[in-house]
Amino acid sequence: RLPMRRVAVAVDPDGHVRPGRVWRGWSRLVARHRVPVALAGLAVTLLLAAPFLGVRFGFPDAGNDREEASSRQAYDLIAAGFGAGANGPLLLAADLADGDPADLERLSAELATTPGVALVTPPQVSPAGDAAVLTVVPTTGPQAAATEDLVHRLRNTIVPRALAGTGVEVYVGGVTATAIDSSRDVASRLPLLIGGVVAVSMLLLLVAFRSLLIPLAAAAMNLLSVAAAYGVVAYVLAGTWAGRLIGIDTETPLPAFVPVLMFAALFGLSMDYEVFLVSRIREAWTRGRDNAGAISVGLAGTGRVITAAAAIMVAVFAAFVPSTDVVIKVIGVGMAAAILIDATVIRLLLVPAVMHLFGRANWWLPDRLG
Repeated sequence: RLPMRRVAVAVDPDGHVRPGRVWRGWSRLVARHRVPVALAGLAVTLLLAAPFLGVRFGFPDAGNDREEASSRQAYDLIAAGFGAGANGPLLLAADLADGDPADLERLSAELATTPGVALVTPPQVSPAGDAAVLTVVPTTGPQAAATEDLVHRLRNTIVPRALAGTGVEVYVGGVTATAIDSSRDVASRLPLLIGGVVAVSMLLLLVAFRSLLIPLAAAAMNLLSVAAAYGVVAYVLAGTWAGRLIGIDTETPLPAFVPVLMFAALFGLSMDYEVFLVSRIREAWTRGRDNAGAISVGLAGTGRVITAAAAIMVAVFAAFVPSTDVVIKVIGVGMAAAILIDATVIRLLLVPAVMHLFGRANWWLPDRLG
């Protein structure tokens, strides 16, 4: 028979395993220094979020690959020999159903004198004579802001002016223009996505916790967490030392779909942590109506589980970082940073500190909503 060893486990009167000494000490520290802790947490998240103010949306291309990659070497060789714009030409498709192919000569002449245009090819008319295509090579690369400005000028000013009264319709397309349009469309809808999800989550938290301030604070904390994670990604993509540490050695645009993926995954995980933490706090509040004591009990009782769960997810997403694909690398960095920030700065610092500052108002609900 194997010897049996007794293990002493501290259990409170309600059957909950009592937290260890470290987490009890941490909860008392947050309670004692609630104002400095709240200010420090807010300062850290805002500092991390600041680089996102200068973010540039777009799609990485071969110019962002590793220097030893064949695709990067071909990209650099083309740029050196024919100009940066040769890696991202624009295709102008002309509808000649109600026009004359000769009208395109005036358009070609106008394009040749347009600032930002390096080369215009002669129009190629289809065998049926009802369509034509012109290739416009910009002077700047496909990721440059000047190239995006050129696309907008061609569509809004130059092409309509050159073809006024001719009956010819011309559309600016190609891979570069498509990437610009896609990034703009997704980025413009990102605030709607975030606002809608946050509003629904606030409603659900209001019903679950019977409180008005807790849903408002949770929404604000989640937005801070998301903004800080976006800022980390923007800083890494800016060609800084942080980017070079993980293999991003050039200034790289942020694919617009990456913030969407990050928000969806992070918001789900952060709300799990929030519900887990606040549920434990509410249990303690319901028993004793002691706000400060309930927060300390809830933080001490859930801190270990939240950090352990977050550590697992950080390790999972950090495994994406060594990838040679820039987009996968960025997703890994963004998600790992997002979960790390949310589980530490937000859940273990800001949320309990702010709840201490609110006091008993945490559990206030207007009578009309009760």
